[in-house]
Parts: sequence; C-alpha cells; structure tokens
Amino acid sequence: MIYGLRVFAIGGGTGLSALLAGLKQFMDPPPEPSKDDVYFADLSALVTVTDDGGSSGRLRDEFQMLPPGDIRNCLVSLSADESLLSSLFQYRFEGSGDLAGHNFGNLFLTALTGVTGDFSEAVRAASQVLAIRGRVFPSTNQRVSLRAELDDGSIVWGETNITGSPQRVRRVYLEPEDCRPPREALKALTQADLVLIGPGSLYTSLVPNLLVPGVTEAIASSGADVVYLANVMTQPGETTGYSLVDHVEALLDHAPGLELSCVLRNSASIPAEMIARYREDGAEPVRHSRGDALPCALVSEDLLHPGAAVRHDGVKTAGALQSIFHRAHARVVHTSP
Repeated sequence: MIYGLRVFAIGGGTGLSALLAGLKQFMDPPPEPSKDDVYFADLSALVTVTDDGGSSGRLRDEFQMLPPGDIRNCLVSLSADESLLSSLFQYRFEGSGDLAGHNFGNLFLTALTGVTGDFSEAVRAASQVLAIRGRVFPSTNQRVSLRAELDDGSIVWGETNITGSPQRVRRVYLEPEDCRPPREALKALTQADLVLIGPGSLYTSLVPNLLVPGVTEAIASSGADVVYLANVMTQPGETTGYSLVDHVEALLDHAPGLELSCVLRNSASIPAEMIARYREDGAEPVRHSRGDALPCALVSEDLLHPGAAVRHDGVKTAGALQSIFHRAHARVVHTSP
C-alpha cells in the first residue's frame, strides 16, 4: 500500500523555507512502489507574519501590509523552477537609493497586494507565477505585532527588538490577540495527516503561529500526527541556556490543548569548529539528557545539513518523517483487533 500524506508545516524564517525545499522532493509517488511506501501528496505551510525588520519591515510600515519576506522564501523553495525565476525573486537591490536593500520578490508581493487588495490573494497569484508545488498561507491576514515579557519582567515590542534583547523571553503575545487565520489554511490544517512544527525561532517563528486563534484547535481536530522538529542550536538571548525540554514546555505553555505525537531531534555531532563559531555569538547546541522527561516520544536521527551553517537537511528530515509515519502505522496495525 502506498501512503500519500497531507503534510502541513508551521514555522517561519530561513529554517522553514530550507525544509520545504527538501520535502518538495518527495511529492511524487515512487516510480516502482514497494510495500508501505510514503510520499507527500500535499504540502502546505503556515508562515508567521510578525517580521518588522529589513526590507519586509520597511514595506510593512510604508504600505501598511503584511511583511512578505518569509512568505517569499517559502514560495521560492516550493517553486517548480528554482533557476532564473527563483533567482529573480531572491534578487536584492544594492546601492544607496530608495530600492537599496529591497528584495525583488518582496516588491512583487507588495505590488500584487496593491492590485488584488488582499495579501493572501497576492500570495496565491505569486504561487501561480512560480508554479509552486504546495500551498503557502500567512498565519493571519491582519497586521499583527509581537510583544514579549522578558525574564526581568520588562516588556519589549516588535520582533526585531525581541530577537535583539539579551534577556531571555518569558512569554510572547500577539497584538491584536483576536486576529484570525485564513479559512483556507484552517481547512488544509484540519485535513492534514502530519503536522510539522518547526524548525525556527521558538518565540518569533513558531509560537506566533500557534497564538493565532483557531490554529491549535484545527490541529487538534485534524487527528494528524504532530511532530515538533527541535532546533539544533539555541538563540542568543531568546533561548539562551534552553534545553530540549525547555523548548517543548514553552511551546505547549503558549498553545494549551496542543498534543505532540513526538519530538524529532538531530543526533549527529556538530563539528567543533562550528560550535566554537556559534558560541562566539552566544549560541549553543540544544542539550538533552537521557533522563529528561518529555510529554511524548523522542525520535533522534541524523538531520544535520553538511554545510557551513548549522541547520536541518530537508531530505534527511523527510526520510525521518516517513520513518515516523511507518512506525505509527505499524503500531496501529499491530494493535487493531
């Protein structure tokens, strides 16, 4: 039997877009299928829209729109042709004029938003231009900001200020809190077989999606396997000193009612020279001890990309997700009367 899974990924930043590029490679049934083959028949992504820095932040403020950067990266990752057209969308203007620092894809989405009058419609139109394999949704169509309470009790506004603070985050909130997700996103989420949360910045890429009313409830009603893809490294200030358990507890604390089927973490050793380089910026490998208690199963696999940056390898992660589904299916078959 061949399993065509409907996968729904939740996140933001460069981590999610890199992962989608890997998952996209498993969206076709195998040419010579064998027993219990798994492929990703449908791939959707819910992307946070709280970015207020760089080109996205400038466009957000000037045109009173949602920040396009993370959405653009995910569209490019899922595009059928990753050569010329994708390179065009990622092109960044140089110089010292008004366009300096802006990304063509961001400007394109800005123009489409003006033409269609709706950011989600602009994303759909860009999806057609890029012929993407899958669907990309903003977590909400409303302009939202992120507010954080830090360890010392102070309040910080804005994603850029939160990530730039040396203080650890105690809790984050969306403003306004009553924003709503796109209906199409909720529909796709309730139909998912596998929900993947991560990778991405805990408080600025993952949690903001789960704070949008209706998202956690849709995950619960889907009956899907819910996998948290753990970060490989901590983030300076934001999660300094956080263990794997700390990450999971913070995630669940912000999303009451969310139940994880398993946590997927990288087990491969990080080269010492890379650890030293990251340590200079205040980042450390996310630690986990065998005795640390998690509220769900833990799956450890080699997920490390063999590049200059510490990040997940999309192809390796896809294989791990397929194995997780195999094991879950085997347990169901074994326990069925």
